[in-house]
This record gives sequence, C-alpha cells and structure tokens, in this order.
Amino acid sequence: MTQAEIKLCSLLLQEHFGEIVEKIGVHLIRTGSQPLRVIAHDTGTSLDQVKKALCVLIQHNLVIYQVHKRGVVEYEAQCSRVLHMLRYPRYIYTAKTLYSDTGELIVEELLLNGKMTMSAVVKKVADRLTETMEDGKTMDYAEVSNTFVRLADTHFVQRCPFVPATENSDPGPPPPAPTLVINEKDMYLVPKLSLIGKGKRRRSSDEDATGEPKAKRPKHIADNKEPIPDDGIYWQANLDRFHQHFRDQGIVSAVANRMDQTSSEIVRTMLRMSEITTPSNAPFTQPLSSNEIFRSLPVGYNISKQVLDQYLTLLADDPLEFVGKSGDSGGGMYVINLHKALGSLATATLESVVQERFGSRCARIFRLVLQKKHLEQKQVEDFAMIPAKEAKDMLYKMLSENFISLQVGCQ
Repeated sequence: MTQAEIKLCSLLLQEHFGEIVEKIGVHLIRTGSQPLRVIAHDTGTSLDQVKKALCVLIQHNLVIYQVHKRGVVEYEAQCSRVLHMLRYPRYIYTAKTLYSDTGELIVEELLLNGKMTMSAVVKKVADRLTETMEDGKTMDYAEVSNTFVRLADTHFVQRCPFVPATENSDPGPPPPAPTLVINEKDMYLVPKLSLIGKGKRRRSSDEDATGEPKAKRPKHIADNKEPIPDDGIYWQANLDRFHQHFRDQGIVSAVANRMDQTSSEIVRTMLRMSEITTPSNAPFTQPLSSNEIFRSLPVGYNISKQVLDQYLTLLADDPLEFVGKSGDSGGGMYVINLHKALGSLATATLESVVQERFGSRCARIFRLVLQKKHLEQKQVEDFAMIPAKEAKDMLYKMLSENFISLQVGCQ
C-alpha cells in the first residue's frame, strides 16, 4: 500500500471514528496482523482503549481477527474496506434512486452503524422519516419493513456471520475468540417479524413519548423493556452488490453510447435477470434465451420478438463482444461477457486519460500500442503517420509517466 493510500486511510478513520481508532487502524495497516498486547505496546495506548478501538473497527468490518494454533488472536486491517468509505455517499444515493427515501435511510443507517438488527433499522428509519413529515402524519413500520425485504431480495443488504448455538452451550473453557459462521442460503433470508407501530417524533429529553415528565413515571414502566424479536440476527450493507450495480450501469452506458437506447435497454434487462444468479466475479452472466429476454423487457417497451432477435444478433456480432451467443435453444441463448466488457471500459478510460493529458496524437499512438502489444519506434511512426521527431517525443512523454514500457529485444 502506498504512502498516499495510508494517509487517506488515516484521514478517513479520523473523520469517522476519532483519533484513537485512527491510531490503531493506521498502525495495523502499516504493520499487518498483530496481537492485542503488541498493538497496545507499539502504539502506547492502554489495553482498554485498544479493545474499544478494535471493537469499533470490527463492528464496521474494517478489521478481521484470526486465532492461531497457540491460541493467540491476531488482528488485521482491511485496507480496501477503509478506502470504500469514500463511496458511502454513492452507495446511499444508489439506494435512494432504486428504493426511494426509505431505502436511502436503511442503507445509511447500516453504513453508519456497521451492523444492526432489522427491527432496530426499521424503527430508526421510521422515526427519521416521521420527523420529516407534516404534523399528524407518521411512517408505518410495515412500509419500512417491505423496503428492507426488497433490499435483501436484491442482495443489497445481507446477514452478518454469527456465533453458532453449539459454541455458546459448550461446557468447556471458552475459545480465545468466537468462530463466526453463515450459511450461504440464509445470507438474504429475512426473519418473519410482526413489527406493528409507527415512527415517533423526537421530544424534549425530559419527557417521554406520552408527553409525561420522566420524574412522574412509575419505576416499573420506566424499566419495562420489550424483548427484541430478532435478537442475534444482524445485517450489513453488501458493498460487493453495489459495486456489481455500478459495473452494470457502466456496461449499459457503454452500449448506449456505441449503439442506441434500445440496445442498452436489452443489455440492462439481461443484467437485471442475472444480477442475483451470477456471482460478482463471474466472467459471464448465466445464459438467457431470447424468449426469456423478450418476456422480461420493461412493460410498455414496444418491440416485436423479431426486432429483439435482430438486436441480439447485432450485439453478438459487434467487435467489442459485450454480448455472446452460447446456444440455439429457446430462440437462441445469449450471455454478457463481463470480463470483456470491463476490459473495454478500462481501455476506453485509459485512452481518455492519455488524450486529456498528452493530446489526441499521443492517444493515437497509445491506442496502436494497445492493439499491437509490441511496436518498434519506426513502426509507430509509420502506423500512426506521425513525423519521427514528434513520435519520439510523444513516446518519451508516455514512457516517463509509465503509460507505456520499453522492452529491449535480444540480438
């Protein structure tokens, strides 16, 4: 990790969690995995403060722990996860775009708190939405619950790993650290909760929800706490799913720019059909038949089956190969080549950066080197149709900025 990235992680941790958490987090980023007492000794921080800082970092998935054979627990920082904090506003805005204000606040609460139970999220979001409504209007818990279920169904939120019941009931000595497990089938399974109620508006600190001063309340009412219906089932935002959504949006936008709006809508439909069934790191989407795609097109999108087949053929024949044909059953089976699409998007981004920094002629040379892989200086001059002196200067500029590299051939 570069010094610039470490500095950025430091600023992010300090802004979100304060100086002590920042000190512990940056120490782990610099040194790698370390046990508790070594962290406390190296940072000059008390054990109690280190424990609290580690709790905060683990709560937000910024640190993981591992038990070694000798029973020593070591803690390791997740640098990439810290840097993802820069994208929190984008995650929240995406949830707002897809699931309105309710989805926005659900994702915001999960990002700000790291992990929460569904019941706690629903009540908090309902209260916040009620605060923004006109007097006399309130947000129903059921409405927030429905949005939470939709987020789980589309995998934007997921369950956290938990300590199995067998580990808690073991009569032997407790392990140095709990082992967390999660069944993949249960990761998006929403517990059946009957959350009945409405959001409440904030009142002054010395009054309760009924408007009665706290001093006048009977003690048994003040101490009466309802049991949490989903205690132990915690949820977190699934950042990989958000990244998958950003990737899909980039692919759709690229198809729209290269072809037309109808082509991009067809690709969007294919991506939406396979967004849950295809892992985020898969090279291809699941094969989809032309008939399935036709049935899944947005309501009111009036194109015939014949026109759809023509568009799919055009997409499959395009040199960029975003869409490929994998079979002939069901009117033709089609997949989206995700790795190819991402490679093309990355190439286009690189070319635009080179053009912005060095000009269109340098971009032409860079594009040639990308296509041909290896070129001699004389070949660059001939293919790009640029005078020798200018081509030499441009190649040197890109070489000095590490956009291209020099390979010495053997005699």
